Amino acid sequence: MSSADIIKAQQGPATALKRMRTSLGRSLVKLMHEPLGLAGFVVIALLIIIAILAPLIAPYEPAAQDLNNALMPPSWANWAGTDEFGRDILSRLIYGARITIQIVLSVTVIIGPVGLVIGVVAGFFGGRTDSILMRFTDIMLSFPSLVLALAFAAALGAGLNTAVVAISLTAWPPIARLARAEALVVRNADYVAAARLYGASSWRLLLLYIAPMCVPSVVVRLTLSMAGIILTAAALGFLGLGAQPPTPEWGAMISSGRKFMLDDWWVAVMPGIAILITSLAFNIVGDTLRDLLDPRHARS
Repeated sequence: MSSADIIKAQQGPATALKRMRTSLGRSLVKLMHEPLGLAGFVVIALLIIIAILAPLIAPYEPAAQDLNNALMPPSWANWAGTDEFGRDILSRLIYGARITIQIVLSVTVIIGPVGLVIGVVAGFFGGRTDSILMRFTDIMLSFPSLVLALAFAAALGAGLNTAVVAISLTAWPPIARLARAEALVVRNADYVAAARLYGASSWRLLLLYIAPMCVPSVVVRLTLSMAGIILTAAALGFLGLGAQPPTPEWGAMISSGRKFMLDDWWVAVMPGIAILITSLAFNIVGDTLRDLLDPRHARS
């Protein structure tokens, strides 16, 4: 064990925080040289701004019906056309961005800490604790996530909150697996051994030395999972198990518009394009974050 590791252990979380700030600054500089990744961040930022300012941006009320203008194609008055009830599709897409962001953030807030805690505890303590937690994780992983989410949603009843719970129950196992793998590596580091030598308790090691080092990988995995969360939420909405009408949820909009695909394609295609662009942006951002935060995946 080197003297540098001992000093590192004595300085503790303050040094780790300083390293994280330095790494963040370097990542921002690198991001400026990643045009595709930067475009992904811009798309997500615009989506968040649109969701926040939806009442100011949307040209019409999302639930306002005008049967005289039902199924009108895209025009200057209705840029994305109207649906079977004469509702402006663009306005519904804008308000639907709120639903999408709400689902993504809610699921992420749940599965991030849950997966991180389970994985880090299993990887750090090992033994019987690891076996119990990982066997439970394996059981959850053995079911197809979409099928399991549909089962939970059907059992709990249709609704937006139900969709969030159903997706969360199926999305945390990959996070736990990744956190465990990172914890297995970090727990054998020299600075952790130095901290243990200086009398740091197991929980102090876990909270201040192991968990922070696993956070970057978990953040990247969460970002990559957001596209799957969006698609699962859209699938639940498409099957009537997510947000209920007249809530402008993108999956439900596709479901109601599929009957008009041959003659009035815009009713289903417009929300489909919104889902495609949003999912692609999250995938690009996740891939970029992986390159920036994990040098093992750096592009050549």
